[in-house]
Amino acid sequence: MKVKQHIPKHLRFTLQHFNERFPDDESCLEYLKEKRWPGGMAWCTRCGKDRKHHRVTGRPAYACDYCAKMISPMAGTIFEKSSTALRTWFYAMYLMGSTRCGISAKQIQRETGVTYKTAWRMFKQIRSILSDDEMQLEGPTVEVDETYYGGKRKYGTGRPMRGDKTKIPVIGIAQRGGKVVAKAIPAVDKPNLLGTIIKHVTPGSVIYTDEYPAYEGIKYLWKDGEPANYRHFQIRHKDHVYVRGHIHTNTVEGFWSLVKRGIGGVYHSVSPEYLQTYLDEYTFRFNRRHEGNQQFNAILERVCERAS
Repeated sequence: MKVKQHIPKHLRFTLQHFNERFPDDESCLEYLKEKRWPGGMAWCTRCGKDRKHHRVTGRPAYACDYCAKMISPMAGTIFEKSSTALRTWFYAMYLMGSTRCGISAKQIQRETGVTYKTAWRMFKQIRSILSDDEMQLEGPTVEVDETYYGGKRKYGTGRPMRGDKTKIPVIGIAQRGGKVVAKAIPAVDKPNLLGTIIKHVTPGSVIYTDEYPAYEGIKYLWKDGEPANYRHFQIRHKDHVYVRGHIHTNTVEGFWSLVKRGIGGVYHSVSPEYLQTYLDEYTFRFNRRHEGNQQFNAILERVCERAS
């Protein structure tokens, strides 16, 4: 019986496709070379001009055809100075891009045979290139909500009390039908909430939030010396009202559910120091959720884009 595929054929990238495209370290290195220096044409610092480079036997490097000065496609990337096989790096990125809720370093250790310390460092390096700090959500409608991660609130449930350091505040901004931004912030107050909104939401957008008082200044915000002209609507969750016509925050709350279930089920616990990198991982996948299995290729593109 033929199994029906829910992912369109042009968006599929299965493990078989990965093995065919990257069978060994040589093919991975050649991919990096072509992405960074198409056709082997790269700037030679010794010659002072673009020169054709050829592969050096026995080394992960390419040499100038004229003066033999060597360059490496891995220089300036997350692979630089790593003794781990390049294909293992690619496989880790493939798994990270192919899962919905993430994959643990322990699983990579089991599947590839590297140590847990190596697997953890690989994922830390991969997450470091997934951030979109300057992303602008173009609207026209966005939802904003805050949440908390980690620990238990002192003396009961609800929002953390002042001075409670066990929970980390996070703000999420979701464009309906589009992308999302999630940022760990020092505190849930007007400067942090409204400052993040100004940075990531295009002026003139319609913004939906809950009744939290810190959001009440949204309609008076300015951006680049001009009024941002945001239209602001609030839904009163404390009255057990969650949808009123087009006014709701269900999109961003659905993203919170994905993040919290993913971190709790896969990673179990994340320290405050690295929480933002995990948020970057989840937003990177969520923002490319319509690309099928092509998220692995998006990660590879990001590696080359962030190469120094």
